[in-house]
Amino acid sequence: MGTPEQAGDAATRKGSPPIKVYCLPSERHVIEQQARSTGLSMACYLRRVGMGYQVKGILDHQMVGELMRVNGDLGRLGGLLKLWLSGDQRMAGLSDATIRAVLWKIEATQGELHGIAKAVVRPRAKP
Repeated sequence: MGTPEQAGDAATRKGSPPIKVYCLPSERHVIEQQARSTGLSMACYLRRVGMGYQVKGILDHQMVGELMRVNGDLGRLGGLLKLWLSGDQRMAGLSDATIRAVLWKIEATQGELHGIAKAVVRPRAKP
């Protein structure tokens, strides 16, 4: 079964009578947000949901940028830890407390990464 756009009906949508749905402003707002989160127009979103198709969301590009930033932070922290573990002379003056602080920062950054990932991955609508 393809998408609604591939149904192959001879009639066009523009030439067919519309289906009117009355809803409260708050309900309309939710529908608009859901459609926007999938990258579809409201009409296409409602048509797909109404026909039982699974509507897939799109990723929030701003959140993906945040994930990339946090991943870079983890890479830099990991690099510092690697230098310390390898006995690099540049790290000779670091105390154990400093290394523990770097490890704590890595753990905190992983938590931040997890939080952003949870915000990016939204629950999907059920067909």
